[in-house]
Amino acid sequence: MVASTCGSSFKVVAANAATAVIWLSVDTRNLSIAVMRGDTELQIFENIAIGSNGSSMRRLMGDNTTPLGDFTITEIRHSDRFELFMAFDYPNLAHTERAFEDKRIDAQEYRTLRYDLDRGNLPSQGTSLGGDLGIHGIGDGDLKIHESINWTDGCIAITNEQLMELADWVQVGTQVIVH
Repeated sequence: MVASTCGSSFKVVAANAATAVIWLSVDTRNLSIAVMRGDTELQIFENIAIGSNGSSMRRLMGDNTTPLGDFTITEIRHSDRFELFMAFDYPNLAHTERAFEDKRIDAQEYRTLRYDLDRGNLPSQGTSLGGDLGIHGIGDGDLKIHESINWTDGCIAITNEQLMELADWVQVGTQVIVH
């Protein structure tokens, strides 16, 4: 495909999988995380754990569900409890809008969340929608429990070894799609 502008021409080249951005696909049914580049699966981490009550589009604080949706890694930090914590932007605009439409949050909480979101800030993590969610290891937790049940309060957990491998792929800004 050739396009022209101001008398000169240039070739438009579509980005291929080798130059596409890394993103994560979290499969809550098959309990896996796939590291993706474009449509290409680069690595898969199996036997992950999610919220003890499964996944949901309508998460609330304390319901122990993992929210479904499209998120972005906002912070990667050391965690005394879980080795490493890769926080993502929950609640984000999509979850805030849906919660207001479903009347899970009132107008005041909606305005407070939107105030931060509209300014590019992560909203309060103590809202009725919950917060402090991300991907983490099991720390000193029991591997047999991790391998047997979904045990988190809403986060996505993988073994400490898997976490260190995943950390090689992830950075602040990495997209995480939880489905």
